[in-house]
Amino acid sequence: MAELSDFPPDTIETGRLLFARPFVFVKGAVRIADLPEMDRVEIAFAGRSNVGKSSLINALAGTSALARTSNTPGRTQELNIFESTDKPLRIVDMPGYGFAKAPKDKVDAWTRLIHAYLTGRATLRRVYVLVDGRHGPKPHDLTVMNELDRAAVSYQVVLTKADKLTARELDHTIALTKAAIAKRPAAHPELVITSSQKGDGIQLLRTEIAALLES
Repeated sequence: MAELSDFPPDTIETGRLLFARPFVFVKGAVRIADLPEMDRVEIAFAGRSNVGKSSLINALAGTSALARTSNTPGRTQELNIFESTDKPLRIVDMPGYGFAKAPKDKVDAWTRLIHAYLTGRATLRRVYVLVDGRHGPKPHDLTVMNELDRAAVSYQVVLTKADKLTARELDHTIALTKAAIAKRPAAHPELVITSSQKGDGIQLLRTEIAALLES
């Protein structure tokens, strides 16, 4: 499991500064043609509906108003693009998956959009796959990991809502998740454990992203 102590102080400070200046919403893309030019490093966040993607993006950016949060599953229906005002970084919030009540044609459209994005975006450096810490990887999560493995896109699992578990429950979820990614070729071996509500793991995730930019 990743820890801040794994990184040099300079990288930790770079991570802090990376998110010290505002990020802004650029656009929502419903087609690949709507995406901005590939002129900077991109990271993307994927996860089941209501896993906490928008809350995590807001916590990273130090705001409550950047990404829209909702208790309604399936609210994010496009690739939402956020950019730093003065850093070479773009954040892509992908549509939530696994929401069974969404119309099939809409789910199919999201699926095609996500596949086209993952397989055709040369500036995509890493996808952060958010997994609900209360449940561990579900079949839909594993399907997305399969897609990322096939596309040879680097990804790292971020466990969310860690504050909702006891220490024993969290240890169990961590063990399940590590087993699920152990032999996956594109998976980063270290997990990031987060709580957007309490701020746990946020600085570590900022540091992980800073390390990507440095590399």
